[in-house]
Amino acid sequence: MKKIVVALTAVTFATSGLVGCANMNETQRDTGTGAAIGAIAGGLIGAATGGGNKGKSAAIGAAAGAALGAGGGYLWSKHMQEQKAAMEQATAGTGVGVSQTADNRLKLDIPSDISFDTGRYDVKPNMRPILDRFATTLNQNPVTTVTIIGHTDSTGSDAINNPLSINRASSVRDYLSARGVSASRIAVDGRGSREPVADNGTADGRAKNRRVEIFVAEAAPAR
Repeated sequence: MKKIVVALTAVTFATSGLVGCANMNETQRDTGTGAAIGAIAGGLIGAATGGGNKGKSAAIGAAAGAALGAGGGYLWSKHMQEQKAAMEQATAGTGVGVSQTADNRLKLDIPSDISFDTGRYDVKPNMRPILDRFATTLNQNPVTTVTIIGHTDSTGSDAINNPLSINRASSVRDYLSARGVSASRIAVDGRGSREPVADNGTADGRAKNRRVEIFVAEAAPAR
């Protein structure tokens, strides 16, 4: 029990010191506060579930909780907020979802009526102006990184859907790269039909599931 208290106290004091830095902006202070809270919660969970070595489990849980509480190490900066506002303006009325995720990433959710036809991975014409504006915002904030994830509906087999979803993400990456965004900033992934957001039993649901999700992240500075 003493080891648990020591582990939690150490992590909590460390994160509390982070929160108290005078040169932090509000977002960074919130991140530090989340880290402290996450450390305590993670430590308690580790202690409760650690079996014979609860001190070690508490320490591991505290560290993991701190990372989660800090928002995954991402920073929601003024530039990120400006990029979100720019994309909200650029996509108004298009059906594209623009949001800030819980871990401080900017997310663009691009539905099939804008992104891709069934079984295809070429970028549709009405998606291009959105990607053009997106590329501009990325070039204005070069410290960010991008993750593009492609999805399909459940029509067809995994052997078809898995590479199709990756090809969709790759098409978006190639389009952005052609507009000056360094390919080294962009990671792509495909989830096939494994992560539906609607019922694949209806045409409307399948259309919603054929989509591309784009995440933009700015790494929090190391301390």
